[in-house]
Amino acid sequence: MEKRLILDTDLLQITINRLVEELIENHKDFQDTVLIGLQPRGVFLAKRIQNRLNERLNKELPLGLLDTTFYRDDFRRRDTPLKANATKIPFIIEDKKVILIDDVLFTGRTVRAALDAMIAFGRPRLVELLTFIDRKYTRDLPIQPDYVGIRVNTIKTQRVLVEWTDQGAENDKIWLVTNEEK
Repeated sequence: MEKRLILDTDLLQITINRLVEELIENHKDFQDTVLIGLQPRGVFLAKRIQNRLNERLNKELPLGLLDTTFYRDDFRRRDTPLKANATKIPFIIEDKKVILIDDVLFTGRTVRAALDAMIAFGRPRLVELLTFIDRKYTRDLPIQPDYVGIRVNTIKTQRVLVEWTDQGAENDKIWLVTNEEK
């Protein structure tokens, strides 16, 4: 296994700050805008984005957590069942602008499942996708992010490892991991 560092702690923070500034540029005062982090790993990024926006705008933006487990198209195809996470959306998204947040965009299937799962909470006026890592050349579905931290050229045998201090890592880091072929 080979690991290559993509972003260290400092660059990761700079990237989050840039994403926050892009959001402010496009959403101004965030009137009728809500944030939804995709469970499980997108939640860590969503909380950081929310905290930074709250600081910059001096207001509390609504953040929901969305689990897509039972909406995935591969839910029943696995040998071991997927473990569901909690969905916590304490607001109605009817006619709101929704910013879906996930750490890594790979095939697009999780985002497709999120769109289906979201409808239970109302019909949004607009849905945008913010992803920290956009894995180029791996999409199965025609889904593209509106906000991207960094685009990374990858192949199917590679994976992106996101380490957050919130999860117990010593430092925030993002790695590209290449598994040895058998």
